[in-house]
Amino acid sequence: MEKIRAKNNRTITVEPEEIGELSERFVKTDELNDCTEWKDKFILGDLFDVIDKIPDGIADMVIVDPPYNLQKTFGEMVFSSRSDEDYLAYLRSWFHKVCMKMKPNGSLYLCGDWKCTAALQTIMNEELTILNRITWQREKGKGAKSNWKNGMEDIWFGVKNKNDYYFDLDAVKIKRSVLAPYKDHGMPKDWEDTDDGKYRLTCPSNFWDDISIPFWSMPENTDHPTQKPEKLYAKLMLASSKEGDLIFDPFAGSGTAAVVAKKLERHFLAIELNEEYCLWAAKRLENAEKDKSIQGYEDGVFWERNAKRR
Repeated sequence: MEKIRAKNNRTITVEPEEIGELSERFVKTDELNDCTEWKDKFILGDLFDVIDKIPDGIADMVIVDPPYNLQKTFGEMVFSSRSDEDYLAYLRSWFHKVCMKMKPNGSLYLCGDWKCTAALQTIMNEELTILNRITWQREKGKGAKSNWKNGMEDIWFGVKNKNDYYFDLDAVKIKRSVLAPYKDHGMPKDWEDTDDGKYRLTCPSNFWDDISIPFWSMPENTDHPTQKPEKLYAKLMLASSKEGDLIFDPFAGSGTAAVVAKKLERHFLAIELNEEYCLWAAKRLENAEKDKSIQGYEDGVFWERNAKRR
């Protein structure tokens, strides 16, 4: 049954007459060969059928957002929750090969929730040097009658070589409003007085409380059940990649990593099994050619969530 959407709903949809043109933006597994140009490729296919075709050492940065260890429906595919041991075995079935696609000085970010985070730490330790675990706050989610509401997710940050990797702190500072505007000899101390108010650029910690989950009024929103926010991935990419670098996403979903890479002048290589998700991604990539804005990121800095400006 077709969804009835509110008048101001901006959720991305694909009309039947758009499918043919949008399909030209992604390739299928059987179209890949030794002559394939891997930059800016969105691949419709199964990771296990595609991964061995991709050259090793191609990616400057990898973002991995696999199915979490819970029951979840992705289109016609259902991912079932399993024992901790079986989930770890699932991760091992592909994680090593994904890491092989990284350059020696590459970085990898692996997404998960509290239930699977122990398995994520284990698999990261087997392949990479873990540098940190980012916890980001989801400002919405279902409540629970006999448990705490799950309002957090994790992102594990690892590298191949702890002595040789890229990280740009200045690119990911957050612009926060100043509650106590201290002055030194009559001048602002570590803050700036602007037309928008009093603000301070702060170094980001490994707890992020400035992320908004995509919802119906945001132009990046799709019907994907676990879509990651563009702002979230923008932070990762700006910190751990440079313009012109290649970002690899083996579980692309509705294309957030590819879209953000395009907006930030990076290249992308993405794999997704669901054709409808690929179509949403293709439309988002088309939109990104005309609009490179990222909600919450402006003038080279990240604004705190729901910041009020003129």
